[in-house]
Amino acid sequence: MHTIHNARVQALATLLNNLALAFIVAGFVAPIVSGQLRGGWHVLITLAWIGAGTGLHFAVRAVLGRLRE
Repeated sequence: MHTIHNARVQALATLLNNLALAFIVAGFVAPIVSGQLRGGWHVLITLAWIGAGTGLHFAVRAVLGRLRE
């Protein structure tokens, strides 16, 4: 029974980690590539996206802590 639980936990962790990566790409990489990162409030929004992505990444670590042996 632990195998099914672990597979579900890993699937959730993968989903959240991919979402975290998407947040970082949308908030940091895309504005730099398009040349829209000019300064001021653009930088604050970028930092918010990076913070959200980082927060999700740490949430993934907590989810993976639910794996059973």
